[in-house]
Amino acid sequence: MTEKIQKSLRDTTWARWVALALVSLTMFFAYYFVDVAAPLKGSLERYLGWSSEQYGWLGGSEFILNVMGFLILSGIILDKMGIRFTLRTSALAMFLGAGLKFYGIAFVDPTLSVNIFGMLLPTTALVSYIGFAIFGIGVEMAGITVSKTIVKWFKGKELALAMGLEMATARLGVFAVFQLSPRFAGITEATPLGNMEGVKLAMTVALAFVTMGSLLFIVYTMMDAKLDKQTGESIADMDPEDKFKFSDLGVILKNPGFLTIAGLCVLFYSAIFPFQKFAAEMLSSKLDVSMDVASSLFSWFPIGALLLTPVIGYFLDKKGYGASMMLFGAVLLVVSHLIFALVPEESFTMFTAVLTIVVLGTAFSLVPASMWPSIPKIVEERLLGSAYGLIFWIQNIGLMAVPALIGWALTASNPGVGEAIARGELVKYDYTVPEFIFAGFGALAIILALILKAVDKKKGYGLELPNIQEAKEKALEK
Repeated sequence: MTEKIQKSLRDTTWARWVALALVSLTMFFAYYFVDVAAPLKGSLERYLGWSSEQYGWLGGSEFILNVMGFLILSGIILDKMGIRFTLRTSALAMFLGAGLKFYGIAFVDPTLSVNIFGMLLPTTALVSYIGFAIFGIGVEMAGITVSKTIVKWFKGKELALAMGLEMATARLGVFAVFQLSPRFAGITEATPLGNMEGVKLAMTVALAFVTMGSLLFIVYTMMDAKLDKQTGESIADMDPEDKFKFSDLGVILKNPGFLTIAGLCVLFYSAIFPFQKFAAEMLSSKLDVSMDVASSLFSWFPIGALLLTPVIGYFLDKKGYGASMMLFGAVLLVVSHLIFALVPEESFTMFTAVLTIVVLGTAFSLVPASMWPSIPKIVEERLLGSAYGLIFWIQNIGLMAVPALIGWALTASNPGVGEAIARGELVKYDYTVPEFIFAGFGALAIILALILKAVDKKKGYGLELPNIQEAKEKALEK
């Protein structure tokens, strides 16, 4: 039996990395679709009649069904039904949701509106919200399943490096969308709001990417089935005592390390992902440049994360210091948003913008690269699906609420600007108040990072220790 396990796909170098490549590319395509509308905010306001609040609700709609319980259910499904079933389900949800959002923006009559609780809402927005909510179930289900998949293939090996490479590949999707989406939409210095046919083209390309990503998940499940056959690790073969029970959710929620990391996660990501949806317009306003220039500039934000995250993952595997990395990343997060908020427009040069984006990108490398490989250190492997589901659920509460909060803050601090943009006037928003809100999330994340270091020291989770189990690797080599 030992000989059989030693010769499994997991212990074959090329197979481990091919498996990683398949799931990572799917997340690249998914992340592209998540932010496809970010460079199109002005176009949606101009051609579909959306307000900043309604655009903010689009960002929040991705997470609403997850917050209502679907993400916790996703984690339970993963632990009870296994990786292959969950990946296929997530692929289907992403494809259907992306298709509905595409239809809402590209084909619903922009003159139609609906009354929702006394509030008039463009029908294009409502259909897009519903589609993005369905897509959100799929992409978050994919996220927790990919995390458990990487643990399955890389535990005791290059775990943090593998997670870092997966995150870097996904971040590359953000780079691609900020480079390509405004170009497809026809956004240039001469046509800062693009054109509706271009918006449709941008959405078509994004839908095609989601389709390709869904197919890659299906290809991966063939490798997963072969690995389970070799090792006997399928759900059906598990000891009944090791199978998931609903009472295990309570075990996870009583874990102080898990709760601290979950809190840090929601605060950190609330200052990153919602910011991405407004960043291009913020830079356009602050630098007084067109949206296509601002989008191209911000597209380099994930490149720093792409380059640094694998390096940080390798360092964590070899040297450790995961909790310290999270603290340092939270500090850099605050610094970057305060620069965006406090440096006056006349002093905010292209160099300042690039430097600040690099600082934010470094923070975006440090925290996720150290956070996600830390979960297997504090939660037993059979509960990882539910643990990742719970932490993503807590994260999604912030990601659902914050875009709407920022949209409201933007409108409240810029009276009349949204109406002027809808009339086709080339006016810009002042993003000082939203940037202070993002910085506030970072300050709270610093506090939780300090608490996490104290909890780790008391409980002995080993968050500061290396991930690679040298002794185990040497034993396998013999």
